[in-house]
Amino acid sequence: MGSSTNMVGGEEKVVETVMVGRYVEMEQEGEGKTVKSRLSGLLWHGGSAYDAWFSCASNQVAQVLLTLPYSFSQLGMMSGILFQLFYGLLGSWTAYLISILYLEYRTRKERDKVDFRNHVIQWFEVLDGLLGKHWRNVGLAFNCTFLLFGSVIQLIACASNIYYVNDKFDKRTWTYIFGACCATTVFIPSFHNYRIWSFLGLVMTTYTAWYLTIASLLHGQVEGVKHSGPTKMVLYFTGATNILYTFGGHAVTVEIMHAMWRPQKFKAIYLLATLYVLTLTLPSAASVYWAFGDALLTHSNALALLPRTPFRDAAVVLMLVHQFITFGFACTPLYFVWEKLIGLHDCRSLCKRAAARLPVVVPVWFLAIIFPFFGPINSAVGSLLVSFTVYIIPALAHMVTFRSAHARENAVEVPPKFVGRWIGTYTINAFVVGWVLVVGFGFGGWASITNFVRQIDTFGLFTKCYQCPPPLLPPSPSALPFPSNSPTSSMPFSSNAHNSTAQALTNISPAPSPSPSHFAHRHHHRHGP
Repeated sequence: MGSSTNMVGGEEKVVETVMVGRYVEMEQEGEGKTVKSRLSGLLWHGGSAYDAWFSCASNQVAQVLLTLPYSFSQLGMMSGILFQLFYGLLGSWTAYLISILYLEYRTRKERDKVDFRNHVIQWFEVLDGLLGKHWRNVGLAFNCTFLLFGSVIQLIACASNIYYVNDKFDKRTWTYIFGACCATTVFIPSFHNYRIWSFLGLVMTTYTAWYLTIASLLHGQVEGVKHSGPTKMVLYFTGATNILYTFGGHAVTVEIMHAMWRPQKFKAIYLLATLYVLTLTLPSAASVYWAFGDALLTHSNALALLPRTPFRDAAVVLMLVHQFITFGFACTPLYFVWEKLIGLHDCRSLCKRAAARLPVVVPVWFLAIIFPFFGPINSAVGSLLVSFTVYIIPALAHMVTFRSAHARENAVEVPPKFVGRWIGTYTINAFVVGWVLVVGFGFGGWASITNFVRQIDTFGLFTKCYQCPPPLLPPSPSALPFPSNSPTSSMPFSSNAHNSTAQALTNISPAPSPSPSHFAHRHHHRHGP
């Protein structure tokens, strides 16, 4: 991706070169286009500021939308709202820092005549060019691990959601199926090709968010609803780190910027995307928590508590498609890293690149089967990986890059006046590093890992159906002619420990009674959890 200028008829004509996989597409003003090229440009080749906005917003609010009510039950209503606003602002600031560092790196390299038309710049390369190989290695390790588990979370979410429409298969089986479906993202060359997907993804999330809001308000509060959160520190900081993860979706910011025709326009795009996302997350999380209260402590997927209707089924299907898109968002940077490692990043054949990318999907698939803990895994990833990848490392990198007077004087972008120029920027960066290190990584890491280990102790690894309702026990053949007087035969549900989610919380709060509407459509279970 680059640009050049030509003199045509005494006028300067701008020629934009856009990286799309291996080939370069020339966008020229006034050039005649066929119907095929126009259609391709409409659906496939996107590099405008609007495309970047759709990509940022769509990537930021995928399956996390369904776990935010769970976070509200851990935090309480007021803390949940305040943490969303706070981390939304913090995430927008660090995304701005990443964009500034990208522009600084690219400008320096282009002064040295480096051509990026056949190469996708990534975050670890920005760190390498500005700060050296040690920063590169740290950034690469955190970023790749975060994107790996981000892909795992999308796959878990697919299985969790489809189960509430079709429970013929358990969630583990659905994970096998959707792992194969999501592997098709290897055929999408780069972020430049997500134009229609990003747009549709945001439309789908918007529908789901407002469905959760309206359905919860129409459903009303369940009988005896309680809003006791926060009750324990482990729950409080688990919920907080889930929200930190929500607004830390800019591990792919550099790739999204590189796909733009004019990356300089990115500056405020992430903030604008965050403002829109808040119009979805705040009403939906607050209304679901208002309606169901503490029941969410044992239902990390908000769709589990709402009655089955055509509207809910539509929300599930739309979220499934969106999670497929977000899986591609998280995995595409990993594909690039893998291609560069094996020397195929500049290969002209899309089929060869797709085949080479397949090994990246295998560990994602495997980890989703081992740790299917929808909700708790978000918090663990947020505290251990997101805290460094998208908060601490960008703030520190900006401070170190511009620590000298010479670097500040020759900076491509000077901090805006309303934040206090360089002094204000350093103050904000120091606060971000301190806060996220202590609250996000420290307290959040302790709480998230504690909760995550409890899930493993209760449900075990490779569990078939995480947080599924208990199956109905079929009557014994010998008991069919006459009613049995044994105490066990009168028990309507089995006592399988794999469904004892309250035990996973170790009596943090009394386990709420299952919502009648939650089991209304489950009279035919034929499998255990």
